[in-house]
Amino acid sequence: MSSADIHTAYLSLGSNLGDRHATMCRAIDLLGREVGTVDRQSAMLETEPWGFQSANKFLNMCVRVLTPLSPQQLLAATQGIERELGRMSKSVDGHYHDRPIDIDILMYDDLHINTPELTLPHPLMKERDFVMIPLREIYG
Repeated sequence: MSSADIHTAYLSLGSNLGDRHATMCRAIDLLGREVGTVDRQSAMLETEPWGFQSANKFLNMCVRVLTPLSPQQLLAATQGIERELGRMSKSVDGHYHDRPIDIDILMYDDLHINTPELTLPHPLMKERDFVMIPLREIYG
């Protein structure tokens, strides 16, 4: 595979249920096995829930992945990892809830995509310090 076949994707990871640290580490391991090379990762940041009320704080971080997958394949792979780590449902229409893991694709190369399944760059990332602080740590 040539370097032209490798894409750069930035992902946001969050967890506020169970052993958050272990879940985040397991997600990074699975991303490395199923998606591509995780070549940068931010520190984990503990944050309050965004968009809903919960007593459970989040751990959040960002990773950069070098991947041969298309954006749609990457979305399917990250959703599969979420299911493997215990996430049963995605947030719908802005109704957020506690979750063992959340993996969002923030950016994929310089692509701009707007489909019902995937919007890139992520439309809400700039509103979320829990995304932007760790993203700035690894971006570039």
